[in-house]
Amino acid sequence: MTDTIVSSAKREIAIGFDRPFTIIGERINPTGRKILAEEMRQGDFSRVEADALAQVGCGAHMLDVNAGIPLADEPALLARAVKLVQSVTDVPLSIDSSIVDALKAGLEVYEGKALVNSVTGEEERLEAVLPLVAKHGAAVVAICNDETGISEDPDVRFEVARTIVNHAADYGITAADVVIDPLVMPIGAIGQAGKQVFALVRRIRQELKCNSTCGASNISFGLPNRHGINSAFLCMAIGAGMTSAITNPLHGEVVQAVMGADVVNGHDKDCARWIRRYREPTAGGEDAPSRLRRRRRGGNR
Repeated sequence: MTDTIVSSAKREIAIGFDRPFTIIGERINPTGRKILAEEMRQGDFSRVEADALAQVGCGAHMLDVNAGIPLADEPALLARAVKLVQSVTDVPLSIDSSIVDALKAGLEVYEGKALVNSVTGEEERLEAVLPLVAKHGAAVVAICNDETGISEDPDVRFEVARTIVNHAADYGITAADVVIDPLVMPIGAIGQAGKQVFALVRRIRQELKCNSTCGASNISFGLPNRHGINSAFLCMAIGAGMTSAITNPLHGEVVQAVMGADVVNGHDKDCARWIRRYREPTAGGEDAPSRLRRRRRGGNR
């Protein structure tokens, strides 16, 4: 069994094969969100705070924090966002940037063991990011592309993943601290995109003994009813062995699909989490715990 342990100052999360699926909230990312990008550029982080609280309230176990705004001081913005999010919630964070100096700034202010998002198989990127991950005792997302780009051949992508795991070991980073992203491509453009990911996830689990993650919403890009496609994809990816995903927990269909998969996989003991979330209220409009609390206070005995 491989567990990837990440933590905040107050909470620890284990991503693992025999664990409930880990939902990493994707909303704190200005890419494609013009209002959020402009607010962050102007120093207004109120929407960042609101998004953090809303995602955790809807079921996110971790949050991805990205501050990639063109022509902005990304290291300063990312550090500020990380500190703010950690001040309002206790879930662990994925510190997300393509800029090494921004990753460094985020890690320097982070309290706990972060997940660094991300490293690729490009030699220059490996040599820049892996020492930083090792220095801070973090875990890292490994994306299955290199200098040649993104291959449609799952075997090629698998070899990139193996290369990253081997390089990480050279820096003292164990396979347990490498979470592999097989790269989800739009199913509307590449008809085999889902099957490619499922094949990769199985090999990653069986041969590399690594946990996996992905940007789940990529699968539905350009299609109508994206939440339906995303939900179906996540259920099948979990069945193939995927252990986490960066996705939007504000979409109830997605959270329901993940929680249902946990039940079916036996990762929700006695279906307790499912029952707590989805039990129907009593005829009087109260669920059982609420009714019990009211009775203890002396009402309607």
